[in-house]
Amino acid sequence: MLDQILNSPFNVGLEAPVVLLILVALEALLSADNAIALAAISQGLETKQLQRHALNLGLAVAYVLRITLILTATWVVQFWQFELLGAAYLLWLVFEYFRSDQDEEDHHHGPKFTSLWQAIPIIAVTDLAFSLDSVTTAIAISDQTWLVIAGGTIGVIALRFMAGLFMRWLKEYVYLEDAGYITVGFVGLRLLVRAIKPELVPPEWLMVAAIALVFMWGFSEKSKTPDLESIAVENEAQPALRTDQRAKEASR
Repeated sequence: MLDQILNSPFNVGLEAPVVLLILVALEALLSADNAIALAAISQGLETKQLQRHALNLGLAVAYVLRITLILTATWVVQFWQFELLGAAYLLWLVFEYFRSDQDEEDHHHGPKFTSLWQAIPIIAVTDLAFSLDSVTTAIAISDQTWLVIAGGTIGVIALRFMAGLFMRWLKEYVYLEDAGYITVGFVGLRLLVRAIKPELVPPEWLMVAAIALVFMWGFSEKSKTPDLESIAVENEAQPALRTDQRAKEASR
């Protein structure tokens, strides 16, 4: 669909800002499933602080890998084996998620990590696998490397913001984590088809529509279990607030 728009007779040449806007919009659109996958992976760490650190450091490494992928994209796209590896990795993540036992405490049944440094490479490699799909789309839109890098940079920033939102929403919605991994499966299957039979790859609009439907299901039911960690943080903060209030009253 994008190729048809860009090659249409009405396209008399897109200026760099417009192309950049398109790239950023695509990054944001194609990053929803990536963001929820990274947020779900980070849930394998015990505390929210560790989860945030894992996302920050993991995406920093992922950014370097993305830039490397962009700079070598014209070479990478010549080898279907890269997409096959990316597809295999994403499908393995989905398989491991659905075959693992659910954690009774927080309903998470993705990978578990005993340290921050175990989560960082998983986050980075997962983003790289997703990037095989988004970067291929980006270089089809623009052959100007700096534009693709700029779009990718803004995309990583947006990805971190979205992953932060999903970290909170995963605690609030019952089916959201399952929905996230289903969309990861969609991307994995898309990469697999592209590697084996490129002419059968579904159009972008169909992928977006399918992902949107799955997300609608993911947000369909709120969890009745309270977020115990958030409650604990609030309870710890309340004595300090009361102390501040007493100090203000005493000063009056």
